[in-house]
Amino acid sequence: MIMIDRYWFNIFIYAWMGLAVVILVFMTLLKITAPYGRYIRKGWGAFISNRAAWVLMEIPSLILFMFFFLTGSLLHDAVTWFFFAIWVFHYTNRALIYPFRTRTHKKKMPLSVMFMGMFFNLANATLNGYYLGYIQPVYPGGWWKDPRFLAGFGIYLAGVVINWWADGKLIGLRKNNKTDYAIPYGGVFRYVSCPNYLGEMMEWGGFALMAWNLPALAFAVWTFANLMPRALNHHAWYRKQFPDYPEERKAVIPLIL
Repeated sequence: MIMIDRYWFNIFIYAWMGLAVVILVFMTLLKITAPYGRYIRKGWGAFISNRAAWVLMEIPSLILFMFFFLTGSLLHDAVTWFFFAIWVFHYTNRALIYPFRTRTHKKKMPLSVMFMGMFFNLANATLNGYYLGYIQPVYPGGWWKDPRFLAGFGIYLAGVVINWWADGKLIGLRKNNKTDYAIPYGGVFRYVSCPNYLGEMMEWGGFALMAWNLPALAFAVWTFANLMPRALNHHAWYRKQFPDYPEERKAVIPLIL
């Protein structure tokens, strides 16, 4: 494995985060909507099954992260193994469980969108796996009690609960309605239109706080840049589609946005 100097590795990550911010601003200001799901449309090339696209798009994150982490030259302590477990847990669900829970087997996704998602996952999995496998020094012995770890773990855990609950609610809503979409009610849906996105942003924000390193922060920034415009689009779509949509709901951040 070619070793990368830590200085240049960090420079690349700063540039990678900067690109995420540019894309977030660009997509938000120009109101660009990724053409999949309810926004599917022609003009983006050939299509692939939505379920197959999700598996192919997400599984590189699982494989690459594991590869770089497990083949790295560093000796892993309990804390880095814990971060390894978090990553594997999330992407096992995203790549191998979630696609088969959804009721979108008849829907399609443009290959171009799938490849963009795949690139996003390839980059972030490589950066985080490589860092923990080849660069990250051993965490201090008391890291489990560090306020950054404790706060990050609390945010992460709350994010997992919100994300999984919201996914289950949306999947069940589609099962129980003859139409494709209906207004979800209850729980966190009382406050935001997209608690599933809120939960995922909390997960990786909490992970970044726990891990306290640049690659984890970059992944949190990219998650925000990817999901925030999507949440704003969903919120606007709900309001347009349903005249009786609850006025008090925000898009993704309760009481704020």
